[in-house]
Amino acid sequence: MSQIWQRVDEGRSPTAEAGCPVAVAVTNLPPAVDPSVSSIRPALHQVDPAAPASPADAPLVLIANPSPDVYGSDLQMLETVTALRDAGYRVKVALPSDGPLVPRLCERGAEIIYADFPVLRRANQAPLAFLQLGLSVTAAIPRLTGLIRRNSPAVVYVNTVTLPWWLLAARLARVPATCHVHEADDADSRPVRFALYGPLWLANTIVVNGQPALEVMGRTIRRLVRKARVVYNGVSQPPHEPKPSRRNRPFQLLSVGRLSPRKAPHLALEAVSRLRSRGYDVRIELAGSVFPGYEWYLEELKERASRPDLSGAVSFAGYCSPIWPNLQRADLVVQPSLRESLGNAVIEAQMFLRPVVATATSGHLVTITDGETGLLFPSGDVDALANAIARIIDDDDLAADITRRARITAIKRFSIDRYAAEAVRAIESIVPTAKRPARR
Repeated sequence: MSQIWQRVDEGRSPTAEAGCPVAVAVTNLPPAVDPSVSSIRPALHQVDPAAPASPADAPLVLIANPSPDVYGSDLQMLETVTALRDAGYRVKVALPSDGPLVPRLCERGAEIIYADFPVLRRANQAPLAFLQLGLSVTAAIPRLTGLIRRNSPAVVYVNTVTLPWWLLAARLARVPATCHVHEADDADSRPVRFALYGPLWLANTIVVNGQPALEVMGRTIRRLVRKARVVYNGVSQPPHEPKPSRRNRPFQLLSVGRLSPRKAPHLALEAVSRLRSRGYDVRIELAGSVFPGYEWYLEELKERASRPDLSGAVSFAGYCSPIWPNLQRADLVVQPSLRESLGNAVIEAQMFLRPVVATATSGHLVTITDGETGLLFPSGDVDALANAIARIIDDDDLAADITRRARITAIKRFSIDRYAAEAVRAIESIVPTAKRPARR
């Protein structure tokens, strides 16, 4: 495969003058990235002047991220970047294409590497797709190994289990690596789960975002637990002091997250339909987008929303970040995910004084105590979901008590400062002492 390397000199390039250091690797980039503008694209973004400066000889952490979007695992990676920069490290982030994550990384002082590498998706389970993935991985591993060697990082940080080839490339380059596991999906068959978690043997340490993720990994390959550290997410608080919703009519619901069968917003639509048939004046906003290849699911949602029982009651906001304006409009947040490792959307809603109704599954059991910091319902049970929403609509005191307790608990358990300290400790546990930044 053809390969073009473009080095952007930080001292003289327009990009660096704009305040966004960039190391651009262009290797058969996807169409979203135009190599002819790769050196000026980040010039649109300014580094936060308050961000700590890292000297050119500071030890480097190379982060591999599966997409340029800004969802839960991406947001957590941003907090990891800030924590590492504050600890004295340089940070480079490898992405497969351009996107909304890039300006946020630049604002936090990260350098960007655009590189061509595959990402593991559920669609790869089909025979032809699996063969194509195998060919892509075979071609990618030498490139990734070379990329790691050229950058000489102190550690490689792989964000999610969807990039196992980065762990192999780090091992081949003889650089310690960690993987941050955000997944807690035990609905897959054991062979599929083994294929997902097996490559974690190549990691020197594993960071998991909660007890549910640790348990799923442990049930698949028990010995991986020895390498693992639980580090719960850190979630930024709203930029201003939130106020309870006005609870006017129509009553506004919000569901946040990828539009996918696993996130199950279709269940929320059915619950709204049933509530409206019972005389409740409710509407719902879906804030999220689809993975490439799942456009059919979005079309199914839109078709369902167009039927008479939901006509005018459903709005599609698309990808939204920051989410605070959507929460400002909402009276209640609905998270009907069939499986969830933790769920930043729940925590954000709690911090914003919005009551949450969510499935009683995995990560939601960590963020919600039923009846105290939210309401839980059995996974897939539309009637139970509708009834839980009705409880919040009908009982002002219950809604007020839940939101007050939930905000206090969320701020205490999921603070950025706590996450930053624990994340840096986990990563530094595999960094040789000689390669750690000097600290006073």
